[in-house]
Amino acid sequence: MELNSSISAVVTGGASGLGRASAYALAAQGVKVAVFDLNEEGGAAVAKDIGGTFHKVNILDEAAVLAGFEAARAANGQERILVHCAQISRGGKTVSRDKETGGFKRFSTEDFEFSAKGILVASYRLASISALGMAAAEPLNEDGERGCITLTASAAAQDAQIGQVAYGSGKAGVNGLVLPIARDLMDLGIRCNSIMPGIFATPPMLGVPPKVLEVLSASVPFPKRLGKPEEFGSLVVELNRNSYFNGQNIRLDGAIRMPPR
Repeated sequence: MELNSSISAVVTGGASGLGRASAYALAAQGVKVAVFDLNEEGGAAVAKDIGGTFHKVNILDEAAVLAGFEAARAANGQERILVHCAQISRGGKTVSRDKETGGFKRFSTEDFEFSAKGILVASYRLASISALGMAAAEPLNEDGERGCITLTASAAAQDAQIGQVAYGSGKAGVNGLVLPIARDLMDLGIRCNSIMPGIFATPPMLGVPPKVLEVLSASVPFPKRLGKPEEFGSLVVELNRNSYFNGQNIRLDGAIRMPPR
């Protein structure tokens, strides 16, 4: 896909972190970007800086997502790019010690379900709604390409740590969406891939104590540092630009393999 001012994109979680970096990277190529986020102040600031639009969207709410797409398309035209970075989840061990009772407790079905909705179900929601709009658009090139969907999984999809039963399985599910979606949409010229980032210097990660950051950085084989959000954004650009990327789950992690804890 040729990236220029005739192309529109929707980036979820665009107010910060990986989504923000993706929005800036696409805008630098001339792409018109609609930022979806619950953070109004941060999202509006990013949109203003890149000449895009901001739309307050709760990814758990189907009606809110549909309204967001409608508003983004009214402003920028049909998106040909979806980059889905937003997520909501909860953590906990399958069974753990209960400090209050001295016995055991389990990670509740309700918390697991909440995480599944915030990761896996939301990923399908965003991908399918975007694909429905792309399907009716005119092809962009001689390959018949109409659009590209990039979902955000995680290195935890393959090496989830202790306490990540919901997060890890949800991200593995995101990877599991990619090939069947790519095959479902192949006759429509719509591609689908996922990125599995390792440990990145996003706002939540930068909030941990400096000594913890040092240990985490040292655990990366090379380069021995946290990933830069701009490196994620760079891969997003390439996945959209290079039309032969399809049905792929790609690790971006400095060769790290996460230990149990």
